[in-house]
Amino acid sequence: MYTFLRLLADSWGMLSILLIFLGIIVWAFRPGTKELYEDISNIPFRNEEFKE
Repeated sequence: MYTFLRLLADSWGMLSILLIFLGIIVWAFRPGTKELYEDISNIPFRNEEFKE
């Protein structure tokens, strides 16, 4: 039983983790999200007054 579970974790477990990782990468870099990420990156500066 241990050998079977070890084989399952080594092959299918690693494959599923890799697919999840690649899915997250594709989701983050999908087309059309540049504006969303730029808006999110400017959140700390929204209420800041600039003194010149």
